[in-house]
Amino acid sequence: MTESGASALQIALTNWAPRFTANGVDASDLARITGRITTWDDWCASWSTEAEGYAQLAEAALADGRTTSAGEHLARAATYFHFAKFLFGPDRGAEVAAHRRAVTCLTRALPFLNPPGRYIKVPYRNGHLTAILRVPPGTSRPSPVVILIPGLDSTKEEFRDLESVMHSRGLATISLDGPGQGESERDFGIEPRYELATGALVDALAGEDELDLTRLGVFGVSLGGYYAIRATAHDGRFKACVSLSGPYNLRASWNGLPSLTKEAFIIRGKCKDEQDAMDLADQFRLEESLAKLTAPLLVIAGKKDALFDWRDTIKIAESQGPSKLILLESGNHGCANMIHHHRPASADFLAEVLKAQ
Repeated sequence: MTESGASALQIALTNWAPRFTANGVDASDLARITGRITTWDDWCASWSTEAEGYAQLAEAALADGRTTSAGEHLARAATYFHFAKFLFGPDRGAEVAAHRRAVTCLTRALPFLNPPGRYIKVPYRNGHLTAILRVPPGTSRPSPVVILIPGLDSTKEEFRDLESVMHSRGLATISLDGPGQGESERDFGIEPRYELATGALVDALAGEDELDLTRLGVFGVSLGGYYAIRATAHDGRFKACVSLSGPYNLRASWNGLPSLTKEAFIIRGKCKDEQDAMDLADQFRLEESLAKLTAPLLVIAGKKDALFDWRDTIKIAESQGPSKLILLESGNHGCANMIHHHRPASADFLAEVLKAQ
C-alpha cells in the first residue's frame, strides 16, 4: 500500500465508519466490505461487490412477486453503491458506474417502499435538480413537509432511515440532490447561495395536493447544515430549520479538513486548484444569514467533531429567532455515532413547529 493510499483509507474509516451504519449499512456487511480492502484503490470495488449482492437478491424477490423485499434490497444496494463513490479514488470510471447503479437501484426501489417514493424534477438554471418525495400513509392531508439536505459528500441515497423517523411523526419528506450533490454533481458546482436550489424546489412543488407548503421545514447535515440555514434565512416559506454539524465559516475551518474532504470540495466546486477552492469556501459564512433568521432553529453538534469546531455551534444558535441547542459530549461529525440522541429530537422539533398530526 502506498503512503497516500494508506492515509486515504485511514481517513475514510476513522472519520466515517459510524456514518455508514447510521445510514443503512449493516454492521456485518461493513466488516466484510472493509475486510476486503487493503488499499484505497480497493474501496469502490469492495462496496460495489456488496451492493451487487443485494441487487441480485432484489431480482430474485421480484421474480417471486415479493415486492416489499425487493424494495428493501434495492434501497440498500443504492446506499452501498453511493458509499462506493462518495469520495473520489483513482478509478473515476468505476465511480461513475457506481453512481449510475445507485440511481438505478433507488429508482427501481421507490414504488416498493413504505411509503412509496417518486422523483421530482426541479427546473434549475439550464437543467434540473432531482429530489425524492415520500408522503407517510395514515396522516391528514395535506401533510407538512421537510426538505432533507445532504452535505458535501452525501446524497439523497443516505436518507432512508432518517426519512422513516420523519414519517413516523406525520412529516412528508423530500430528499434533495442540490448543486454539486449526487445526480447534480456533474451538472452544477457547489452553490453557497443554496436558497436558489431550495427555492426552485419549493416552486416546483406548487400544485402538489398532498403537501401543505405553509408548513415547510428543512433539515441539513454537515455542509447541508449550512445550506439549511441559508434556505430558511433567505426564504420566508420555511417555518422551521434543523442544522446538524454545519459550519459557521467554512474558510476558517479549511486547514483542519481531511485531505479527502478538500479534494471532494475542489472537484464538486469545479475549482481549478486549492486556492480557488479556499476562495469559494470563503463564501460559506453564516453571519449575514443568521442576522436574518427568525424561524425556529434547532442546532446540533458533537464535541468530538473532527471537521468543524463545536464552539461555532454556539454562535449559530445565537440567531435572531427562537433556537434550541443539542450539544453531545461524545458526538462526532454529524453525531453519526449517537443518532438516537438527536434524530428523534429533530423529528419531534419539526413535527411540533409544523403541527404535524
